[in-house]
Amino acid sequence: MSDPLDALETRISQLRRAIRDATATGDAERAAELRAQLRRAERAWDTLVDTDDASEETRAPQSAPALRVGGSMLPAREHVHRVLMLLGVPAAPKLIVSVHDAFFPGELTSAKLSSLRRDEERSYRAAPGSRPYYLCPALAYDLLSPVRALITVSTWTVEQRIIGPLSPRVDYLASAIRVAEAVQAAAGSGETGPSPAALRLLWRFAASIPDAAPTGPSSHERPVDPRQVMDAAGAELQVHIDADRADRAAAGRRAHRLTDAQQLFGTPLGDVSKLEAEA
Repeated sequence: MSDPLDALETRISQLRRAIRDATATGDAERAAELRAQLRRAERAWDTLVDTDDASEETRAPQSAPALRVGGSMLPAREHVHRVLMLLGVPAAPKLIVSVHDAFFPGELTSAKLSSLRRDEERSYRAAPGSRPYYLCPALAYDLLSPVRALITVSTWTVEQRIIGPLSPRVDYLASAIRVAEAVQAAAGSGETGPSPAALRLLWRFAASIPDAAPTGPSSHERPVDPRQVMDAAGAELQVHIDADRADRAAAGRRAHRLTDAQQLFGTPLGDVSKLEAEA
């Protein structure tokens, strides 16, 4: 009998290739359907990993360093993946650590992320596609070179992993909305509610978005309303989103001419110049 994890990893790899092919041919409906299948497969993979890690903890609780999440033990890369999936946009190590502290138990440091990014690229180049996803740098829209200060997930579309002139603000606003949604969900869970770290993180986002933070006397002592943050961030997002998507889409069309490895980890300037000359 085949290993269920191996079967899922094979399925995930097949779906990633199919998404790439559908995107390249402009079949947006097919690509969206495949991405939904990919998300389901990844969730199934996470569930199996959690089960296997829990069993491994029972057999050998000190076998490898990991982070504790929801009663199971996860490698650091898995925890970073969960943070990035919560945010849905490229993120800097400092933000990843802050979101982790706000919504997940365990310990995660920026230093651990630096070595993790190098390990991901080495792993990919040694055995491409052997993992269901890789943590990789964002790509600069003009040179398609790695933006090493920002981490993304390989299963995202190329366009989602590209950083254009407006992308930092767009991604900031998108992150604010996702954090506000998580805080609101925690507040309505009927359990302990959002953590103090989550409320502080939401305040930091709100402080940089017009009309998102409380105003008036003692406003700094009042909690931020997640819905107010979502509304304010969403209103500003509408101002920038179309131009940002256009920049990312244009860069994405150029990026699809790169190799798989270059699409994930970036390319030197010389390779991009060659593409421009051939265009």
